[in-house]
Amino acid sequence: MATTLKSPHKTAAAAASAATATAGAAAVGAAGSGSFGWLAHVKYEHLMAGVSGGVTSTLLLHPLDLIKIRFAVNDGRTASVPQYRGLTSAFLTIFRQEGFRGLYKGVTPNMWGSGSAWGFYFMFYNTIKTWIQDGNTAQPLGPSLHMLAAAEAGVLTLAMTNPIWVVKTRLCLQCDDRVKAGTGTGYAGMMDGLTKIYRTEGIRGLYRGFVPGMFGVSHGALQFMTYEEMKNKYNQRRKRPIDAKLTTSEYLTFAAVSKLIAAAATYPYQVIRARLQDQNHSYKGTWDCVKLTWRYERVSGFYKGLMPYLVHVTPNICLVMLIYEKFTNH
Repeated sequence: MATTLKSPHKTAAAAASAATATAGAAAVGAAGSGSFGWLAHVKYEHLMAGVSGGVTSTLLLHPLDLIKIRFAVNDGRTASVPQYRGLTSAFLTIFRQEGFRGLYKGVTPNMWGSGSAWGFYFMFYNTIKTWIQDGNTAQPLGPSLHMLAAAEAGVLTLAMTNPIWVVKTRLCLQCDDRVKAGTGTGYAGMMDGLTKIYRTEGIRGLYRGFVPGMFGVSHGALQFMTYEEMKNKYNQRRKRPIDAKLTTSEYLTFAAVSKLIAAAATYPYQVIRARLQDQNHSYKGTWDCVKLTWRYERVSGFYKGLMPYLVHVTPNICLVMLIYEKFTNH
């Protein structure tokens, strides 16, 4: 049996080469865990899942969102704002006066806004959460870290989508055809709205309602924290990994309960935000809107439109979360 002898010089060279490779790998690892290490956790399937859920739910439920907005801005003092006796009355009145298309005013920016908002939110949220977990999705975060990840995702998403929400609100509140009347105060669509608002009000106009929107980040944070914690606790009780997949009914139940809890706690910010974005009202700022709403309407003013909102968002969030969970099921 022949024995192959290696030269000491070759052995030393091989050892040096191995050491260099190890050092290089360590350097790459260190760079990956640095400032941009979180990029390794970006998964665009979360973006597509969020977009799919947001667009689908908007197409099905937009009329309820439109009615919610019209209720929210109705302060009883502005003649140009339509008056409705209730949810059914609002639906029938809009259909009779504005037709089927009236129920879908603002649907284009709502689809863009909802689709992009849910897409970005899910992508940011899961990227931040996985980064905190260091790639181990079975590691529980706890309520505080879930809240932190959701809040950070909410701020990033709001900064990117607020202009779309301003146009969507104004189109939903455009109750007559003022564009064709030649007054120039109406909007023919999303791009026309974005252009006119920027031309007449500047960048500040496109970011009206941003401050109460920032408070609204707490809504998403509370909702996702509740949703994630319920899923985690449920799986732990079943002695399964916290990222184990659930049944359709379980996803729907957890989504509905988390949304109801978050809505009850944070709804007033949506009223203030809608009023600040409404072209029929003029407020000096967020605090002025809060003071006037309290002075003339008291507590009930901060919860106007709550019923159509709950009727709208409960099936909405169930659809979005179900599509998202099924889309990313692997």
